[in-house]
Amino acid sequence: MRLVLASASPRRLDLLARIGAVPDAVVPADIDESVPPGELPRQHALRLAREKAAAVAASEGDALVLAADTVVAVGRRILPKVEDEATLRACMKLLSGRRHRVLTGVALAVPGRGIRKRLGETMIAMKRLSDEEIDYYAGHGEWRGKAGGYALQGYGEVYVRHLAGSYSNVVGLPLGETRLLLKGAGYPIA
Repeated sequence: MRLVLASASPRRLDLLARIGAVPDAVVPADIDESVPPGELPRQHALRLAREKAAAVAASEGDALVLAADTVVAVGRRILPKVEDEATLRACMKLLSGRRHRVLTGVALAVPGRGIRKRLGETMIAMKRLSDEEIDYYAGHGEWRGKAGGYALQGYGEVYVRHLAGSYSNVVGLPLGETRLLLKGAGYPIA
């Protein structure tokens, strides 16, 4: 049974290797990731994961296609994937001293059986950040392309004072949920 990862994320590849899943191919999905008005964070993460799996499954019909999308949410507000320093600073000021959720929708397209989905959710509390800490983090560059602007697996971890839930979910792929999806589809995994 072939496994295709619908993501170019090296972090997701590394996480999959931890549970003994090595994709036969990596085919990043190219979909519109904008947030429609009124869409809530959970719905958004699950919808994008499903759409990514479906998009890649259209050309990889004989394979299991695994897709994921990670969202950082403060209340009902979905933070962007940060590409510039001004957006990073706005996100860090919003997260400073507050709790937020990291939600990862995981979808698995199973040939002849549709798309199965799961959601990972982790609650994180950030310490209150000084302007100097935000300046320092802005100089790192590891925030680029990250939902909410920080990387828990990098320097961003020093700003976290509490985490409740799955660490791997925050990095980009909740391993417990992913393993259950793969196992349920008959993928040979322990």
